[in-house]
Amino acid sequence: MEKYFDISYLWNAIPNLLPYLKITFLVAGLAVLFGTLLGLALAFAKIGKSKVLRSLANGYTTVMRCTPSIVLLFLVYYGVPFLADSLFHVNLQDINTGVFVVTTFSLQFSAMMSEVIRSAIQSIHKGQYEAAVSVGLTPFQAYRRIIFPQAFVVALPNFGNGLIAILQEGALAYTIGFIDIVGKANLIIASNLNSHALEIYIALAVIYWVISITIEKVFEKLEKLFSKGSRSLKAS
Repeated sequence: MEKYFDISYLWNAIPNLLPYLKITFLVAGLAVLFGTLLGLALAFAKIGKSKVLRSLANGYTTVMRCTPSIVLLFLVYYGVPFLADSLFHVNLQDINTGVFVVTTFSLQFSAMMSEVIRSAIQSIHKGQYEAAVSVGLTPFQAYRRIIFPQAFVVALPNFGNGLIAILQEGALAYTIGFIDIVGKANLIIASNLNSHALEIYIALAVIYWVISITIEKVFEKLEKLFSKGSRSLKAS
């Protein structure tokens, strides 16, 4: 009689899952990169003088926040090829599924980062920017040398939380056939004829726990390290 829970499946699953972790990290890394760049542009639109750009940026953030990740993933996966074919007669059916996954989570991450960056910049007293410009720095130099280093420290904890969130949200990518660590877990379960799924998912959970705790600890140390530099900058 087959045992309902067999811990050997758990230990055997971990070495089979770990090689696919690099795909999960690659997707998350690209989503964070593109999402941060777009989020930076959105943040400046939100704090800028143009009412049109401010409204568009705020509207974008609201839409992204109100759209569940899995719904956004399906909208991008099915909607983008449809629009490309309908409007431009471009066939995107053969594009790697990972492109749609990265696009989805870049859009989602950018909405979150736009608020993180906006609040971090606005937390720095305007007087520091005005003082920097008054002594001859250009606006770009004032932001680069004075505002951004301090805003970076303020934004760091939320950035770390966002990174953990995007890694976890990325687990949904298997729903469109993308094979990352979660997709591999489901393939293992399918090869076992859907038996011992509990052991496989526990192994998957352990991997995510280790990653999330490690990221959390790293960002705690980074925050302490950069906070010292920020205090030195203010003192000077």
